[in-house]
Amino acid sequence: MPKNVHIVPHMHWDREWYFSTEESRILLVNNMEEILTRLETDPNYPYYVLDGQTAILEDFFDIRPEQRERVKRLVQAGKLIIGPWYTQTDEMVVGGESIVRNLYYGMKDSAEFGEPMKIGYLPDSFGQSAQMPQILNGFDIKYSIFWRGTSESHGTDKTEFYWTAPGDSKVLVQLMPLGYAIGKYLPEEEDALQKRMDKYFTVLDRGATGEDVLLPNGHDQMPIQQNIYDVISVLEKLYPEREFFLSRYEDLLEKIERKEGLDEIYGEFLHGKYQRVHRSIYSTRADIKAANTRIEHKLTNQLEPLASLAYKLGFEYHHGLIEPIWKEIMKNHAHDSIGCCCSDKVHAEIMGRFLNAEERTDRLIDFYKRKITDHMNTERKEDRLVFFNLLPETREEVITTTVTTKFSSFKLMDDRGEELEYEILSTEIIDPGLIDRQIVHYGNYDPFVEFTIEVKTQLPGIGYQTYYVVETNDDQLTLPNENRRTVETDAYSIRFEQNGTLTLTDKLTCQTHVGVLGLENVGDDGDEYDFSPLKGENPRFSVNEITDAQISLQSTQHTHRASITYQWAVPADLDARKQSEERMETMDFHIELSIPTGGHVIEVSCKVKNNVKDHRIRVLLPTHIASSFSFADQQFGTIDRNVIDDGMAVWEKEDWDERPDAIYPFLSYVGLESEEKTAFFMTKSVREYEIMGDRFDTIALTLFRSVGVLGKEELVRRPGRPSGIKLPTPDSQMLGEYQFDFGFAYLVGNRDQSKVAQLVKRYVSPFLSYNKIPHNAMKLNQEKVKVPSAYSLFSFTQSDLVMSTLKKAESEDALVIRYYNPTRSEQTLHLQHESIQQVDEANLNEVRTANSEIDKGSILSPSQVKSFLIQ
Repeated sequence: MPKNVHIVPHMHWDREWYFSTEESRILLVNNMEEILTRLETDPNYPYYVLDGQTAILEDFFDIRPEQRERVKRLVQAGKLIIGPWYTQTDEMVVGGESIVRNLYYGMKDSAEFGEPMKIGYLPDSFGQSAQMPQILNGFDIKYSIFWRGTSESHGTDKTEFYWTAPGDSKVLVQLMPLGYAIGKYLPEEEDALQKRMDKYFTVLDRGATGEDVLLPNGHDQMPIQQNIYDVISVLEKLYPEREFFLSRYEDLLEKIERKEGLDEIYGEFLHGKYQRVHRSIYSTRADIKAANTRIEHKLTNQLEPLASLAYKLGFEYHHGLIEPIWKEIMKNHAHDSIGCCCSDKVHAEIMGRFLNAEERTDRLIDFYKRKITDHMNTERKEDRLVFFNLLPETREEVITTTVTTKFSSFKLMDDRGEELEYEILSTEIIDPGLIDRQIVHYGNYDPFVEFTIEVKTQLPGIGYQTYYVVETNDDQLTLPNENRRTVETDAYSIRFEQNGTLTLTDKLTCQTHVGVLGLENVGDDGDEYDFSPLKGENPRFSVNEITDAQISLQSTQHTHRASITYQWAVPADLDARKQSEERMETMDFHIELSIPTGGHVIEVSCKVKNNVKDHRIRVLLPTHIASSFSFADQQFGTIDRNVIDDGMAVWEKEDWDERPDAIYPFLSYVGLESEEKTAFFMTKSVREYEIMGDRFDTIALTLFRSVGVLGKEELVRRPGRPSGIKLPTPDSQMLGEYQFDFGFAYLVGNRDQSKVAQLVKRYVSPFLSYNKIPHNAMKLNQEKVKVPSAYSLFSFTQSDLVMSTLKKAESEDALVIRYYNPTRSEQTLHLQHESIQQVDEANLNEVRTANSEIDKGSILSPSQVKSFLIQ
């Protein structure tokens, strides 16, 4: 029997949930005063853990800025324990760079006061990503504490074990088998305390490997338990064979670390046997989750590499503008916030932060493009159209962009006099006051014309190319729409059916796929935490019910653009689905497809007007690949998952907290493969999937789910008590208009041979453009910087590795470039270019670990991530 009971005082702080951030901040100011006073005045009260996130301090100092020195004294004395996170991040639907920046900024903020807690502390995350040990090791963190997701099937029945990940990464874990709140409000009354602790010690003792167990003394928004020593006196009386004392998590982990023979386990933890992980929470409030996906891509695939390019050309890298954007979205990355299991009022706050972050990101991207374009060393006076490639290899891509001009016709010319061909997709008259109100202020009311054009161009790595808008007298025609129902490309023969789906023949495999982009609809009797099917209901499929889809086509030399529009009538709500005579309501779908004439990846934009409650919509990709596993990307790598969770056979018999349906998260792509072929979805918005069908050969991508309550009890796939509280959330019915962007492809070879990860990286990192005209409402003075009209920072040979980001180092004159290996074999990275003088390998915290010999390269094992400082 373990005899040492480590009582760790802490406060778990959800910044928002069913209550708002402002409500919790009022409590925070009160609680912090009590905590600080106790730590200052009671020499026998040694420690207090501030929930592992510095956003708490940020919120506190917004109200009490004069308390900074007081906090600093206690942190430096080792009594107030802060960090290492900025916010307690979700691990399943936020990207790798978001998690890295969360740790970076949390540790940076902690350093202003003293040393951060060096523990990967995530006591309430809804599941654990397989990559967390690697990320934590990247910040020299060797310990982890969490609660949810494990079971004996992962390889141990102990609560102390090593958790391993790619690249020889490993952390020592202290699992919280009963959660972070078992020591909340411990009573002094003997019978009540003994009844409670007898139940807890049964579980704690069974999982322990030695003489020490953990009793966390805290709860959500819980004030400090002032009578804790009185409670300890009662515990010592009730359990004289045990020793009870206030402790730190580090003290416990250091003792566990001395033990030999601890189990080692690997992988992600998404089992709901002992704790609910809410596997279908990934599609709650899909509009909010889509906003997060979109902004993450803009930050890492556009803004940071563009700012790096501008920095090396002589402009300022605005860390002071970029860090607040990251922090704004990371406030939304806590498990409840990005999970969207909150009140409607809180969801409005979350979306407001995302809208704010996206506006900042968009405007800063425009600023850097403008800075570069405005400072080109050229005597030419024409308007400019500049294209940017922000990946580190030469690429040829098709881009749709706009040119705003008063010319009726024009050509695009580079400095060498070579013309760039383009095709006009549409034109629109633009009021000059929308461009610069000074134009009309001086009496010029002549309109501008915005030409939407398509071009195909080749650009160097991390670079740009300039074209000049030269007036011509040519007749220029907008491409018309056509009524054809078939298209032929190098890869596919496609027919657009009256039911709104595609019949697609893959020319390389000669396989025909019927019902591509069909929709599945089922009732959702669940809540914001989980989808729950309606007992006895059969799914509805659009292929069987839509008969009058409207299709139009517009074809260029490089792209077929198809527009599919239809209405779908389904039962209006749960009551209608339960009735024999159903009340029907419609959803309007408008699907735009971009089909390349010479490639495989088809891009999709799906706009839906939802008038229906309590249901789920998924889009289907038939593959003819019957596989026992799917593959999907996770932070800095790829993971395989069984199409049927092993727990499905035993969950009822073993009384699991949650049925382990094979509904999973992903970040950018999910697919099925054989040795001969691969099919996959990719996304710029929603991040949930399931493999379905009689042969498990169809990928179902969840577009959205509609529910009207925060928490319910006795769900089909989640028996028992409600999760959260039974609070109405009508906004989570998602009535209204929404847009979801994704794509798909059928390829030859397995996922590594067909380079799925690289194709998807190009999809989420499109070419950017900037059209410089003589007018802009926001004036800028010229700097003493001259840049060339065409430039490349560096171009590397295309490889099987993926660049995660390129940014300026936070604390020195160097660039940070980060790569990961999505394949199943070792890959070698070569960072060789004439402009690169030195390359140093670094941790994720941007601290050098070793000098790299440029000519030899660096080896990355499967799903390993590495960072480098480049000078």
